[in-house]
Amino acid sequence: MNEQETIRAMLGTLPRTIAVIGLSANPAKPSHYVPAYMQQQGYRILPVNPTVDSVLGEKSYASLADLPVQPDIVNVFRLPKYIPAIVDEMLLLGFKNLWVQLGIVDREAAARAEAGGIRVVMDRCIMVEHRHLTNA
Repeated sequence: MNEQETIRAMLGTLPRTIAVIGLSANPAKPSHYVPAYMQQQGYRILPVNPTVDSVLGEKSYASLADLPVQPDIVNVFRLPKYIPAIVDEMLLLGFKNLWVQLGIVDREAAARAEAGGIRVVMDRCIMVEHRHLTNA
Protein backbone atom coordinates (compact mmCIF):
# COMPACT_ATOMS: atom_id res chain seq x y z
CA MET A 1 0.00 0.00 0.00
CA ASN A 2 1.14 3.53 -0.87
CA GLU A 3 4.25 2.49 -2.79
CA GLN A 4 5.48 5.12 -5.24
CA GLU A 5 5.26 2.68 -8.15
CA THR A 6 1.57 2.09 -7.32
CA ILE A 7 0.93 5.84 -7.28
CA ARG A 8 2.78 6.28 -10.58
CA ALA A 9 0.90 3.37 -12.16
CA MET A 10 -2.47 4.78 -11.14
CA LEU A 11 -1.75 8.34 -12.25
CA GLY A 12 0.52 7.56 -15.18
CA THR A 13 -1.14 7.45 -18.57
CA LEU A 14 -4.09 9.41 -19.93
CA PRO A 15 -6.90 8.97 -20.70
CA ARG A 16 -7.97 8.01 -17.24
CA THR A 17 -11.39 7.74 -15.63
CA ILE A 18 -11.82 8.38 -11.91
CA ALA A 19 -15.02 7.42 -10.08
CA VAL A 20 -15.22 9.76 -7.09
CA ILE A 21 -17.30 8.40 -4.23
CA GLY A 22 -18.62 11.26 -2.13
CA LEU A 23 -17.94 14.00 -4.68
CA SER A 24 -19.52 17.18 -3.27
CA ALA A 25 -21.31 19.95 -5.15
CA ASN A 26 -19.81 22.46 -2.66
CA PRO A 27 -16.72 24.07 -4.30
CA ALA A 28 -15.24 24.88 -0.86
CA LYS A 29 -14.89 21.19 0.08
CA PRO A 30 -11.85 19.06 -0.82
CA SER A 31 -14.31 16.47 -2.15
CA HIS A 32 -15.14 19.01 -4.87
CA TYR A 33 -11.95 20.94 -5.62
CA VAL A 34 -9.66 17.88 -5.65
CA PRO A 35 -11.72 16.11 -8.36
CA ALA A 36 -12.08 19.47 -10.17
CA TYR A 37 -8.27 19.71 -10.27
CA MET A 38 -8.00 16.16 -11.63
CA GLN A 39 -10.61 16.98 -14.28
CA GLN A 40 -8.57 20.05 -15.30
CA GLN A 41 -5.57 17.73 -15.72
CA GLY A 42 -7.44 15.67 -18.31
CA TYR A 43 -9.05 12.96 -16.19
CA ARG A 44 -12.71 12.10 -16.69
CA ILE A 45 -14.54 12.34 -13.39
CA LEU A 46 -17.54 10.11 -12.66
CA PRO A 47 -19.36 11.37 -9.55
CA VAL A 48 -20.73 8.66 -7.26
CA ASN A 49 -23.14 10.46 -4.95
CA PRO A 50 -26.84 9.58 -4.75
CA THR A 51 -27.73 13.00 -3.30
CA VAL A 52 -26.86 15.10 -6.38
CA ASP A 53 -27.89 14.89 -10.05
CA SER A 54 -24.62 16.14 -11.53
CA VAL A 55 -21.29 17.62 -10.45
CA LEU A 56 -18.45 19.12 -12.52
CA GLY A 57 -20.60 18.80 -15.63
CA GLU A 58 -20.95 15.01 -15.22
CA LYS A 59 -24.02 12.96 -14.35
CA SER A 60 -23.85 11.59 -10.83
CA TYR A 61 -24.43 7.89 -10.11
CA ALA A 62 -25.88 6.26 -6.99
CA SER A 63 -23.25 3.50 -6.78
CA LEU A 64 -20.24 2.00 -8.51
CA ALA A 65 -22.51 -0.64 -10.06
CA ASP A 66 -24.47 2.12 -11.82
CA LEU A 67 -21.45 3.55 -13.66
CA PRO A 68 -21.60 3.39 -17.49
CA VAL A 69 -17.91 2.39 -17.73
CA GLN A 70 -15.32 0.71 -15.51
CA PRO A 71 -13.21 3.46 -13.95
CA ASP A 72 -9.43 3.27 -13.88
CA ILE A 73 -9.44 4.54 -10.28
CA VAL A 74 -12.04 4.63 -7.51
CA ASN A 75 -11.27 7.72 -5.40
CA VAL A 76 -13.00 7.80 -2.00
CA PHE A 77 -14.06 10.82 0.05
CA ARG A 78 -16.14 8.94 2.64
CA LEU A 79 -15.65 8.11 6.31
CA PRO A 80 -13.56 5.01 7.15
CA LYS A 81 -16.68 3.05 8.17
CA TYR A 82 -17.77 3.01 4.49
CA ILE A 83 -14.51 1.62 3.10
CA PRO A 84 -15.27 -2.11 3.70
CA ALA A 85 -18.51 -1.91 1.67
CA ILE A 86 -16.70 -0.01 -1.09
CA VAL A 87 -14.02 -2.71 -1.21
CA ASP A 88 -16.76 -5.39 -1.37
CA GLU A 89 -18.39 -3.62 -4.32
CA MET A 90 -15.05 -3.17 -6.08
CA LEU A 91 -14.22 -6.86 -5.66
CA LEU A 92 -17.63 -7.85 -7.00
CA LEU A 93 -17.28 -5.53 -10.03
CA GLY A 94 -13.63 -6.34 -10.75
CA PHE A 95 -12.36 -2.78 -10.26
CA LYS A 96 -8.59 -2.69 -9.82
CA ASN A 97 -7.44 0.63 -8.26
CA LEU A 98 -8.61 2.11 -4.95
CA TRP A 99 -7.47 5.56 -3.81
CA VAL A 100 -8.64 6.61 -0.35
CA GLN A 101 -8.12 10.29 0.40
CA LEU A 102 -5.93 11.87 3.06
CA GLY A 103 -7.16 11.31 6.61
CA ILE A 104 -9.29 8.26 5.73
CA VAL A 105 -7.85 4.94 6.90
CA ASP A 106 -9.11 1.37 7.20
CA ARG A 107 -6.07 -0.91 7.09
CA GLU A 108 -8.13 -4.11 7.35
CA ALA A 109 -10.22 -3.14 4.31
CA ALA A 110 -7.03 -2.17 2.45
CA ALA A 111 -5.47 -5.57 3.21
CA ARG A 112 -8.63 -7.32 2.01
CA ALA A 113 -8.63 -5.23 -1.17
CA GLU A 114 -4.98 -6.04 -1.87
CA ALA A 115 -5.58 -9.74 -1.20
CA GLY A 116 -8.34 -9.55 -3.84
CA GLY A 117 -6.02 -8.03 -6.43
CA ILE A 118 -6.87 -4.35 -5.95
CA ARG A 119 -4.01 -1.84 -5.81
CA VAL A 120 -4.50 0.51 -2.86
CA VAL A 121 -3.35 4.01 -2.04
CA MET A 122 -4.72 5.16 1.32
CA ASP A 123 -4.41 8.30 3.42
CA ARG A 124 -2.94 10.27 0.51
CA CYS A 125 -4.37 13.15 -1.51
CA ILE A 126 -4.64 12.31 -5.21
CA MET A 127 -4.18 15.99 -6.13
CA VAL A 128 -0.99 16.37 -4.07
CA GLU A 129 0.45 13.13 -5.45
CA HIS A 130 -0.43 14.15 -9.02
CA ARG A 131 1.33 17.49 -8.50
CA HIS A 132 4.42 15.68 -7.16
CA LEU A 133 4.50 13.41 -10.21
CA THR A 134 3.98 16.19 -12.74
CA ASN A 135 5.67 19.03 -10.84
CA ALA A 136 2.51 21.05 -11.54
